[in-house]
Amino acid sequence: MSIQTIFLSRAYRAAQAAHHIFPAFAACEAALESGWGRSQLAVEANNLFGQKQSHPPLAGTETIAMPTREFLHGHWLTVSANWARFSGWSECFQARMALLERLSRAYPHYMAALKAPTGEQYVAAVSLSWSTDPERAGKVLAVYDTHAGVFAESQRAA
Repeated sequence: MSIQTIFLSRAYRAAQAAHHIFPAFAACEAALESGWGRSQLAVEANNLFGQKQSHPPLAGTETIAMPTREFLHGHWLTVSANWARFSGWSECFQARMALLERLSRAYPHYMAALKAPTGEQYVAAVSLSWSTDPERAGKVLAVYDTHAGVFAESQRAA
């Protein structure tokens, strides 16, 4: 079994446990955001989405400071940021959904994502505000298109 299949199966189960509205697509987002679970942030903080720490900090989470690359003013720059540290992957998916819900009034793209009728529309909407990468939605959907069979297999195994 490939690293990608193992990661997506585990992330999909964690997203389901967290009652994510589109667990397969959330697993693909996590794959992209965390480098298939191999990023320093994923390894050290169970943070699969690059979720920055909020102010005040999320209940039950610690803060970890690390550099990140942001696409700002037409260029990729490295900046330091404070990130949320989660106790596990399910908590990470739960916190992500809670953040989208909490910020949905301030960010219309999050509201649209939460109301999306399909996973593809969810990814397109959430990607408009979640990341500075202008190609994020296409990248997430490419992961899904390439690995959609993993989710069918995970559903049969459940």
